[in-house]
Amino acid sequence: MRWSGAGAGAAPEEAVAVGWRAAAGDLLLGSRCHGCRRPAWTLCTACRAALDAVRPRPARPVPCPAGFPPTWTAGPYDALARALVSAHKERSALGLTRVLGASLALAVLGLLDGHGLLDEGGARVLLVPVPSSRRAVRERGFDAGLALARAAARRLPAARAAPLLVPARRVADQSGLGAAEREANLAGAFRPGAGPGRRWAFDEVRSRGARVVVVDDVVTSGASLTEAVRALRAGGVPVLGAATVAATVRRHPPPSGAGPALPPGRQGV
Repeated sequence: MRWSGAGAGAAPEEAVAVGWRAAAGDLLLGSRCHGCRRPAWTLCTACRAALDAVRPRPARPVPCPAGFPPTWTAGPYDALARALVSAHKERSALGLTRVLGASLALAVLGLLDGHGLLDEGGARVLLVPVPSSRRAVRERGFDAGLALARAAARRLPAARAAPLLVPARRVADQSGLGAAEREANLAGAFRPGAGPGRRWAFDEVRSRGARVVVVDDVVTSGASLTEAVRALRAGGVPVLGAATVAATVRRHPPPSGAGPALPPGRQGV
């Protein structure tokens, strides 16, 4: 399996065209970069270059919940990633779907490469998004997680978004909750959905050896990914691991007994 997206660099004439479009957008519509708020269509050249410079890496929260899957992320949840994820999810900046989907696809490639599967020919990859609440989908007007999964799948050969999970119950807002509280809040929150899509996915896994990867925008405590993997495995679906657009970075040493620390630059919370 090989990356099918465009290269990180752009030809000089393309950069000039991007600059002209940005100026025109600012003049006519007041268009601003979602990363830095400079005049631009969706994303300015500088923010795009910063995003392209990030390389995927393994991510592991500290403390790490039991059952947390092998996970790769496209980069840290820094100011740029935070601005882009927030704009996409909370302000329905749909122009960012392709941008963030490309980052997610790189994380999926990292996971596959980490398992020695990058050049495995013919194997299908199913990208299963962590399900959004029905209320969130209704308020935003679209399913942000599914949109990212579909955008990432379009960047990968033999990949397909597979929304196999649905909310099983209401959960409290995760904002302000600690790691243990997030884990308790999401316990039993997801279940496999019914219908022909699930039967198709089972067939892909059993007869064609499809690899199942859970995907999300950000890994923080790891509770969402852990619960999604638990729900899939409980439904008989084997899971290779998970991939995210970004991972929060721990800035202070974990307290004693919080779990093993990772090398600098590879710690997530």
